[in-house]
Amino acid sequence: MSALPDLPSSVHVREVGPRDGFQNEPETIATADKIRLIDLLVRTGVKRIEVTSFVRPDVLPQLADNTEVLAGIDVPAGVSRSVLIPNERGLDNALAVADLFEECGVFLSGSETHNRKNVNRSIAESLAGLQKVIPRAREAGKQVEAVIATSFGCPYEGEVPRDRVLDLAVALRDAGAQELGFGDTTGMANPRQVREFFVAARERLGDDVEITAHFHNTRGQGLANALAALEAGCTSFESSFGELGGCPVPKGATGNIASEDLVSMLHEMGVDTGIDLAKLLEASRAVAEVLGRPLGSHTLVAGPVDWHR
Repeated sequence: MSALPDLPSSVHVREVGPRDGFQNEPETIATADKIRLIDLLVRTGVKRIEVTSFVRPDVLPQLADNTEVLAGIDVPAGVSRSVLIPNERGLDNALAVADLFEECGVFLSGSETHNRKNVNRSIAESLAGLQKVIPRAREAGKQVEAVIATSFGCPYEGEVPRDRVLDLAVALRDAGAQELGFGDTTGMANPRQVREFFVAARERLGDDVEITAHFHNTRGQGLANALAALEAGCTSFESSFGELGGCPVPKGATGNIASEDLVSMLHEMGVDTGIDLAKLLEASRAVAEVLGRPLGSHTLVAGPVDWHR
């Protein structure tokens, strides 16, 4: 039997619930509630949080209050605020309030069909647009993360070739992205695939960019995939409090892995996140109350492990 791989002593966790989670909620969440929930999250010890998006309000009305939320939140020193940027117009709108955030996230899909259904563009068109957006964001002093959705499989096309995904990642890196995120957008990945993928990604991308894992729990494999990425050396993860989130296309795509489930698992294995699990659970209970429904988070239901030590 082969020895278990050494695990990193610590990892970074970016909380994406206020954007990736809220945008998938059918009922409008009041701006004041968003601000209150984000203020709870930024006091959990999380150092990076995706706050909102600058997608057109008619396309994504849930996040039409992006500027009001950014201006209203009370973020401690050392916490980096991120916004999602769809295109150059979105970047223009974001840079009008550039003092309210530190990071930009941009995105495209590894699947042609998913990209067209998601943003009505070909992959080539999306990439050409991002090759303009990324340098401008960098010139404005922003950290840039480029996320490739459906990196591990597409509900329309099935297999997404790993080389295609990594070729896109190289192009985004060369455009100036300092961080590459790989999204299992509809929960199709399996742990063996993930482990092999992140080893290959590091070999292709080198050591000068951050590589981030973004898993959805659609088929219940989200934490197993996170562990596989961890074993492959990945030290940056995205997750959503309460297991909020999903994907607008297709139907049936459920939320991200719950931040509290990820943090609980990592802490139990001796991997530090810098996040206070009790405070994170407080934030998840608060969002469950705002939404008025049970959430998918396991730790929210069962509570943290208590070894009576």
